[in-house]
Amino acid sequence: TLPMRDLLQALLIFLTVALPLPAAADAGSAPLFAAGVVDTDNKPVALESLRGKPLVVNFWARWCGPCRKEMPDLVEMDAKYRSKGLVILGLAVEDAEYREAVRDFAKAYGIDYRVLLASVGKGVELMKALGNDKAGLPFTVVIDRNGKIVARKLGAMSKAEMEAAIKQVL
Repeated sequence: TLPMRDLLQALLIFLTVALPLPAAADAGSAPLFAAGVVDTDNKPVALESLRGKPLVVNFWARWCGPCRKEMPDLVEMDAKYRSKGLVILGLAVEDAEYREAVRDFAKAYGIDYRVLLASVGKGVELMKALGNDKAGLPFTVVIDRNGKIVARKLGAMSKAEMEAAIKQVL
């Protein structure tokens, strides 16, 4: 059996990763639209162009097991709701030098929603600005057409959580 201390540490880790984050009053979506990111060809992308659209923004990395777990559900949500105007955006917290590896990874996982790269430094900064003080992955924010964050989650989202959040923005 595990000592009580180990059980408490495991519970604390579970609680910090698995529970939804509280909505931070100062964590609006503005930092997202101002962020500098690049596509997998290393071309700059203006996220401002996504303002006014319902968004699911998922921060992930290739090495992140929970990120991999939720990707098939994100692909399914994209196929189901793209025609209704929903934009699913995968922001890889990876430096541009790994763009080919990110592109290959996305292809291997059947990711057909848009994948962009936020460098590790900028990605962590952006996650913190959006309410993820721990800068853990995966991290997902759901934003309505008015730019209001209606849901945020540190840790893998279940398909039911995705559906519920998406229905709030459509």
